[in-house]
Amino acid sequence: MSGSISGLTGGSYGLMQQLIADASATSAKLNQLTTQSTTGYVAATYAGLDSATPGSAAGALSLAPQIAGINNTVTNLNAVAGQMQVQQSTITAISQIASSVLSQFQTVSAETPQGALTSASMARQALSQIGNLLNTQDGTSYIFSGQNSAVPPISNPNNITSSTFYTNIQSAVQNLASNPNAAAAVISSGATTPPFTSPPGISPQPTQVAGAGGALITTGLVANANTLIPASSGTTTTGSYMNDIMTSLAAIGSVTTAQTSSPNFAGFAASMINTLSGAINTMASDAGALGNNQALIATQSTNLQQTATALTTQLAGYDQVNMTSTLANLSSTQTQLQASYQLIAAMKTMSLTQYI
Repeated sequence: MSGSISGLTGGSYGLMQQLIADASATSAKLNQLTTQSTTGYVAATYAGLDSATPGSAAGALSLAPQIAGINNTVTNLNAVAGQMQVQQSTITAISQIASSVLSQFQTVSAETPQGALTSASMARQALSQIGNLLNTQDGTSYIFSGQNSAVPPISNPNNITSSTFYTNIQSAVQNLASNPNAAAAVISSGATTPPFTSPPGISPQPTQVAGAGGALITTGLVANANTLIPASSGTTTTGSYMNDIMTSLAAIGSVTTAQTSSPNFAGFAASMINTLSGAINTMASDAGALGNNQALIATQSTNLQQTATALTTQLAGYDQVNMTSTLANLSSTQTQLQASYQLIAAMKTMSLTQYI
């Protein structure tokens, strides 16, 4: 009789241990499902990910840096897009100001000398306005200074008519009556003493951004040089359209009514008109090339965002749970664990007579 009781008691103890072990495993599963339902991820570590689905960690490790790199590129592209638009708007404003002076000066001749005063006043005002526009900032960066963005392109735009640049050109214009080559002297002076902060012949590198595949895209024009198109050439240019605009405006701003009667005035005026109109057109070409880069950046940004979305979806297949099935498993596991606890509690209350 005692042997029978001993065997039965040992069997009960073994069953209880099994029930407790099963409940512990179910509790661990419940904790895992609870975490998954809260975070949406299979595991918090790559080791846990690979434990859940062998091979998934390698897939996730391959995709995650790709997505991060693409997202970083898109962020950079979107950041420069705004600055490029500011620069385009500024170029438009400069073109309108210069074109207004050009239109007025084209009416000046020996027969209409009074127009010279109006043109000169407009030109001097335009110099200051354009100088301030070239000092436009986006945040703390001077957008026409290229990679030297902490330094303004024009040092003192409001007093530009007191600068060496202006006074040298003014001296050339004052000799108009005696010098048939005054226009050439103006261009030469503009080339040797330009109004920009950077020394003559030295241009800051334009700003660039890494696009798709790491290829660099120029994102800004610099004030003192043609950026995306070749340097201007010919006898009526300093080589830089922005310098040509400033130089011709300084020359027009130095003209007096008396000079319109000089036999050299017609040739001088034609040369300045040619310089200014050519510079305005060349500036439009450079702005157009910048517009092409804007379109390229917009296209790349869209395409890269689509690629990142596709890769993110692929990554989700590795490291994210199916929330519908996870919640269903969570519910059934909770029920299973409750049942296990109830069975363990019932086993503890059973007496020896319940086994006979």
